[in-house]
Amino acid sequence: MRGTTVLPGTPCATPRPGEPPMHRLELRLPDDVPFAAGSFDAVGPLSRAAFPHRHTFHEIVHVTSGTGTHVVDLDRWELRPPHLGVILPGQVHHWEDAHGLDGTVVLFTEDFLLDHGDRDLLRRLGERPWHTLDGPTHARTGRLVAELVEEHRHGADGFATVLRSLLHVLLVRTARLPGPGASDPPPPGRPGAVAAEFARLLTRTGAEARTVRECAGLIGVTPGHLTDAVRTATGRTPAALLREARTREAQRLLISTDLSIRQVALRVGFGDPAYFCRFFRRETGRSPGDFRKHHDRRDPSLEAEAVRA
Repeated sequence: MRGTTVLPGTPCATPRPGEPPMHRLELRLPDDVPFAAGSFDAVGPLSRAAFPHRHTFHEIVHVTSGTGTHVVDLDRWELRPPHLGVILPGQVHHWEDAHGLDGTVVLFTEDFLLDHGDRDLLRRLGERPWHTLDGPTHARTGRLVAELVEEHRHGADGFATVLRSLLHVLLVRTARLPGPGASDPPPPGRPGAVAAEFARLLTRTGAEARTVRECAGLIGVTPGHLTDAVRTATGRTPAALLREARTREAQRLLISTDLSIRQVALRVGFGDPAYFCRFFRRETGRSPGDFRKHHDRRDPSLEAEAVRA
């Protein structure tokens, strides 16, 4: 996540042709702390962006009022506040038909986290990203995010350490909440360093990684060791998780851009569109074209007409 924060006033990162805009987190000067917290109004108009976009940072949003829908990748969450939501780097999200949207937004990069355990918590939260809060949980969450906002606003001595500690508490408490449609909880025990690094690699470059061997090389271990570590931590193989990451990125591109099937195939590492179509159908049960037709919420592509396939 290093290098993802920018000085105030820097425009959003230019996306690759055809992809949604990529938003970066402005640094707080002179402290250069990759963290921000405040109301939707304080964070700025992009906190309510109605167009599909991605982040290079993590976002936790405590929604206290509003109507409409929050869309993250393929999931649509109708607003019936209070809610607590988590958006991971690389996910495509936007607010649809939102009115009266209010609450607190917490933004931070992975570098700002307290320790590796927090990275594991965020990975798990990405599987259960949206929570409707009961009264006591809403009140407790409100007090905690208010402390984050207050500490960040005043910037007293040691404020970065306090922010990391409060953020850790927020992640732990959020991880305790049941998520809608949650699957069985992950196996007990924290994943090893190798498995955690593989999870971070998938978050950053899952659609670009081609093979387990390539991933192992990037992490600095043998393919066999990577397979054993990931299987122990997750009960699944690296190959299965790679297929899932590439499928998820293809789905994001199909529903959030108007890139052609050939262009989507190239984006996720398939030089042969026919092979990509067979892969996609095997993983999802639908062809890319049929999937797009049933999830047609695309925005116009930024791809130049001259390079369309």
